[in-house]
Amino acid sequence: YNVGQVNENDNNRNRENKAVNKQIAATYVKDSTATLTNKLYDPYVKAIRWASDRIGEEGVVAFVTNNGFLDGIAFDGMRKHLYQDFNRIYILDLKGNVRKDSMREGIPIGEKHTVFGLAAMVGIAVTFFVKGGDYHDHKIYYSGTDWKATRQEKFNLVEGAISINGIEWKEITPDKKHTWLTEGLHAEFDTFIPIGTKEAKRKKSDATGTIFKTYSLGISTNRDAWVCHFNQNMLTNNMNEMIETYNNQVFKWERELNRNANVDDFVISDDTKIKWSSTLKRHMVSGHIAEFAESKIRQTIYRPFTKTKLFFDRILIDRPSLSPFIFPTPETESENRVICVSGFGSNKPFQTLMTSTLPCLDFLEKTQCFPFYTYDEDGTNRQENITDWALAEFRTHYGDNTITKWDIFHYTYGLLHHPVYHEKYAMNLKRDLPHIPFTEDFWGFDKAGKALADLHVNYESVPKYDKLRKVETLGIQVNWDVEKMKLSKDKTQLKYNDFLTLDGIPLETYDYKLGTRSALEWVVDQYRVKTDKRSGIVNDPNRADQPQYIVDLIGRVITVSLKTVEIVKNLPASM
Repeated sequence: YNVGQVNENDNNRNRENKAVNKQIAATYVKDSTATLTNKLYDPYVKAIRWASDRIGEEGVVAFVTNNGFLDGIAFDGMRKHLYQDFNRIYILDLKGNVRKDSMREGIPIGEKHTVFGLAAMVGIAVTFFVKGGDYHDHKIYYSGTDWKATRQEKFNLVEGAISINGIEWKEITPDKKHTWLTEGLHAEFDTFIPIGTKEAKRKKSDATGTIFKTYSLGISTNRDAWVCHFNQNMLTNNMNEMIETYNNQVFKWERELNRNANVDDFVISDDTKIKWSSTLKRHMVSGHIAEFAESKIRQTIYRPFTKTKLFFDRILIDRPSLSPFIFPTPETESENRVICVSGFGSNKPFQTLMTSTLPCLDFLEKTQCFPFYTYDEDGTNRQENITDWALAEFRTHYGDNTITKWDIFHYTYGLLHHPVYHEKYAMNLKRDLPHIPFTEDFWGFDKAGKALADLHVNYESVPKYDKLRKVETLGIQVNWDVEKMKLSKDKTQLKYNDFLTLDGIPLETYDYKLGTRSALEWVVDQYRVKTDKRSGIVNDPNRADQPQYIVDLIGRVITVSLKTVEIVKNLPASM
């Protein structure tokens, strides 16, 4: 089963069933709290929806499927309806999600742990949905194998069971958010103030019950190789070439006599000329012409501590989300700041990082952005995004009318770095956006949040780590260009290029992590020459006008890492 083709240029879409899609939209999607719900159109979900509609008053539906629907955020509406539609649900969770389980501590998980081998590296569940009969209530029974169990051990379990009576079941009770697997969740998390809610976003009037009025996903380009580049001149060339190809397709479509022609078969699918997406094809059919303008070239924070140029255009950016209202003009970058957090549903540890630059969706994983200001699209009508309700709540709780919205903004950022918060509410943060508690020391978190904000937003101007030793290779001409940097096994050295090795990297640097990588490892990974396999576009991070930018950045990110670790260690102990 797959949710869709990886690349629109492949012209290999799943066949559409409009009736089933309509039913999914009216049930599973409508009742989901997730922002991204495309996974609900995966063929296995369609199969379950189709069977649910046809089972009648009683019967059994049985499937072997991806187990993502058991705990995926996007599937909360689906779980709600399955619980309502069936009287008994039996779930044998065979696990085996290689990507997810490889994130855990312990043995490396691989192909031998999956029941279908290399054919399916996702988790697998065997599920029986029972309706009617002698049942008049609703119950769910769950049995899960150990995540370290091998394929053969799982086969032995299934063969030995013979029927559902041979499985040891545990009854599970869904919570009010339609969560079935609640282990590790802390109920008090829901009593804290949500950082943002979909209900508040939808309100045109002042919002209540949340810290931020609105929030947004990061920019999803769906064509990074084309619209993102370290070099502005190369980006200009790439965009002019793609725009010419796209506009020619618009003109050709307008002259097409067969108005029922299949768009997927009609368009040119040359990866070296254009990168299609479903939204770009809709723009083409609508006759929307793309235009190049140098003013559309903006700066984006692409990955942690990695900035690139971005062609910020309504047609060629697949999903800009609310970014045009957060950083509508370059001038707004000097005054606005955004707390970014990893979106729920991530397999990686919770992350947060502040920026004053347009964030990409994968800046952090599934990045959600909470700005201090919002604007109209022309940069006017600046509005504070922290609610008046939140300001009143904080002032009342702490009995301090001097608290400002900026103080709440920094308090939130400081608290989101607290190790106890990360560890205790790790499972909650995989299922929901952060909720912010009142702590005993508001001003302690506020002070730490301000220091962290200044450090992270202005990382390109902090002092370079002064104990880093530059070891030059004799006989090699001085050269500041990188091809691909490499850390030594003990991580105290970084081979910058054939000419230079950086020595004396303190190991504490790696204590500051964003996801599964440290800040420095993000820089090492991103600042290298890359060639996109499909388009052939080469992205070179070296700067002719700033030849030492990358080596200086390394020194600055080491400083940022060490200071971040120090600030986090000195956060108020009580949370």
